[in-house]
Amino acid sequence: MNNVLYAPWRDEYVKQEKIEGCVFCHISAHAADDEKLHVLYRDEKCFMVMNRYPYTPGHFMIIPHKHTDKLEALESDVWLHMADLAQKGVRLLREGFGAQAVNIGMNLGAAAGAGIAEHIHLHLVPRWERDTNFITSIGETRVYSTDFEKIYQKIKSLVPHYIEAE
Repeated sequence: MNNVLYAPWRDEYVKQEKIEGCVFCHISAHAADDEKLHVLYRDEKCFMVMNRYPYTPGHFMIIPHKHTDKLEALESDVWLHMADLAQKGVRLLREGFGAQAVNIGMNLGAAAGAGIAEHIHLHLVPRWERDTNFITSIGETRVYSTDFEKIYQKIKSLVPHYIEAE
């Protein structure tokens, strides 16, 4: 038996242009491309962007504009701002997006599991009861059960109410 996973929707990902250098610095410097780069929010200190390799639908990251791989080198006001955005992001995911729970975390360095180790970032991962299955453990594969663009648009529509509102 020939085991083939046919995924024609991945064609766009494979053909897209590759970003040279730090992907987060590229996103930081190209505000005009926010929609294309799936930026949810940006201000003078940080930006929030959808994770292109999500653990679950709605997984996004909070990233400082400053390029650093050391949390201890980040200015305190930027770190506190990231924490404020994280609180608002959790509320957005729970109340607006319907998540039952949220994982928050940072992998500081490649040895800690950071996929992009050169630029710190804070993950917010919405969770639901029974949102994992055997394929994650056995097949080392994640199944993303919904359209990425629809999720991006849904969360982006919630940003003015949960992130920008004071």
